[in-house]
Amino acid sequence: MAREFQRGHKAKISDLTAGTDLYVGVQISAPGLTFDISCFGLDADERLSDDRYFVFFNQPKTPEESIQLLGAQSGDTESFRVTLDKIPPQIQKLSFTATIDGDGQMSQISPGYVRIVAGGEEVARYPFDGSEFSTERAVMLGDFYLKDVWRFAAVGQGFDGGLDALLKNFGGEVAEEEPPAAPQQPQSDAAPGFAPPAFGAPAAPAAPAPEPPQGFAPPAPSPSVHAAPTIAAPLNTPPGGTVPPAPQGGPFTPPGVPPQGGPFTPPGAAPQGGPFTPPGAPAAFPGQAQPFGGGTQLAPVPPEAGLRVVLTKYSEAPVGDRWTEQNPQMVRTTLTKGANILAKQGSMVAYQGDIDFAHKGSGLLGKLTGQLTGQGMALMRCSGDGEVFLADEGSRLFVIRLENEQLYTSARGVLAFDEALDTEIRRIEGAGLPGGGLFSMLFSGTGAVVVKTRGVPVVLPVGPATYVDGNAVIAWSAGAQAVTTTSLRLRRSGYARQTQEAVNLQFRGAPGNFVVVQPFEV
Repeated sequence: MAREFQRGHKAKISDLTAGTDLYVGVQISAPGLTFDISCFGLDADERLSDDRYFVFFNQPKTPEESIQLLGAQSGDTESFRVTLDKIPPQIQKLSFTATIDGDGQMSQISPGYVRIVAGGEEVARYPFDGSEFSTERAVMLGDFYLKDVWRFAAVGQGFDGGLDALLKNFGGEVAEEEPPAAPQQPQSDAAPGFAPPAFGAPAAPAAPAPEPPQGFAPPAPSPSVHAAPTIAAPLNTPPGGTVPPAPQGGPFTPPGVPPQGGPFTPPGAAPQGGPFTPPGAPAAFPGQAQPFGGGTQLAPVPPEAGLRVVLTKYSEAPVGDRWTEQNPQMVRTTLTKGANILAKQGSMVAYQGDIDFAHKGSGLLGKLTGQLTGQGMALMRCSGDGEVFLADEGSRLFVIRLENEQLYTSARGVLAFDEALDTEIRRIEGAGLPGGGLFSMLFSGTGAVVVKTRGVPVVLPVGPATYVDGNAVIAWSAGAQAVTTTSLRLRRSGYARQTQEAVNLQFRGAPGNFVVVQPFEV
């Protein structure tokens, strides 16, 4: 059965098929537009360090023929043959891309797909349409990448600059003096039965591979889009997604090729007899919605109303580093063995992979300190290999990354942090604050701290007279000195819910220090 992927979904090739000789088909179209579909063979740094592994219409195969351009067939705009066990070890990623030849935008494209076929059966499909893009002129559709084993990822990442931007992303550039070559429909002479030409057309002899294109600049590293662990795509079979298996002992037959002696029905075609028409309903013009029972014509449902399209904007955020802000109220952390995090108990809302959650005991001294200072935290240790999603009652979350730095905060403002950071309870000098706010937490080292706020905070520069309500302060820089002070001018008028004399924090420090304040106080 074929798996349908959405943007960001990933899976091991071995979970899709046991085969290594794969057919990759791309279907992409738009009225009045033409597309160039290519495959970039990239090294471990995701660079095009060897331009012989840029497979496109003017260079239809790699030296060892592990990647071959097959041309348009079986309903696909372009197709490739990929033999995984023939790919040389220096090539660790294959990026299948589409660029617009001329003017236009990817938002104009009709529904299309990238699909993987093995042994005559479609095993994976990533559908997409123009609603997922805007002004882009080039797009990375899907990747094969090596991470212990070969995997597939549905990417769907676009570039406004077209082919130039795409090449620069992979560390190369187009040579302006090179004249464009005429498009070809190459056929592989290594395996003539693997992918026959378009139905009804005679097979053409294989064309010799031309000289590799010149003019690629020395590649520069680009950030990896495959740092995240595998996300298994849901298991279902899209309409027209399964292709009849090839006959035993015969050559490979790509999906959509008609069986001998029978008519060809393209995938997704309407069943015999046409669509359902209610009794007494008048006929409709082609493309026009059918009114029910001859009544008033209803407005057509816009394509963006589809369930998949509506939910696309809530898809998992692209991978950042170890900590990624999924949305303003949720963060995702990527765990590896030996790199644990500590998080507030009960803050986990989802996780993927092999993750272990354990109570983090603080010991007798830590418990006493927490009770005396009001800065005690009920923590859990998250360890393993996978990703964990964290949130806390819809609070806004911010990831603060420390590079051999220090940061002060209060326990109620902390959601999670890297266990590698050093933590210490520090006393604030001056008169006591209500609620035990006499102490703060100091984070030191290299790692990340996730702080939470009620509403959007403000970061104030510390000046000679900066005062903050002790319940509204979230964090401050280590170079800022915090002391408690009593403001007689704020006796009840500034703190409506307090009946006693108001107490707040005064911050002092050299220019460049800051304090983070939330728009909420207890």
